[in-house]
Amino acid sequence: MKDLFPGAPVAKPRPKRPTRPSLRHEKDCWASGATLVCGVDEVGRGPLAGPVTAAAVILPARGIPRGLDDSKKLSAAERERLAARVMACADWAVAHASVEEIEALNIYHAAHLAMCRAVAALPRAPCVVLVDGNRIPRDLDRPARAIVAGDAASLSIAAASIVAKVTRDRIMVDLAQQHPGYGWEENMGYPTPAHKRALAERGVSPLHRRGFPAIHKMLCPQLNLSD
Repeated sequence: MKDLFPGAPVAKPRPKRPTRPSLRHEKDCWASGATLVCGVDEVGRGPLAGPVTAAAVILPARGIPRGLDDSKKLSAAERERLAARVMACADWAVAHASVEEIEALNIYHAAHLAMCRAVAALPRAPCVVLVDGNRIPRDLDRPARAIVAGDAASLSIAAASIVAKVTRDRIMVDLAQQHPGYGWEENMGYPTPAHKRALAERGVSPLHRRGFPAIHKMLCPQLNLSD
């Protein structure tokens, strides 16, 4: 299409404001009569090694720490600072599903198992659980709502994502001392190039997830041979 006004300034679309979690979902639950609303999230679906970890958090009515956000958007120092503040003011619990459980159940169901365990371990039973994701764990015994990208929408889920991430990172740093050479203190078990090189050089440790394709191929190379 011909420009009828050459040289005229072109209107640019306004950049979208970054979404930040709020109490909107919690307020909906409170308005329905719930008094204790819990957020639950998990971390560690993607790594090649280590457990999957979930945290459940019931934030206080007042004194919610500022700066809560999806843990992936925060630096390690920010996560540590916020996790300490959440743990000091909120009801919270952390739970895990082991490598053996991941292999037995698959990572999806193992992550849901860790979520259920975290909720069950809370010092007070929540009236409603806000779950990060598009499905509610089938064994969760509390009323629940699934929220896609919940860690970017709900402050309770964001707080849970931070506590879960900080906890699992600390676990992987400790496990790196027991199984040195894989760089878990830096990659937290995720499939970085350095981690993959270490696997090729050192082989598979007892804490690697043998059901994951990258590990399975190393353990069963004959299955990858072409006819």
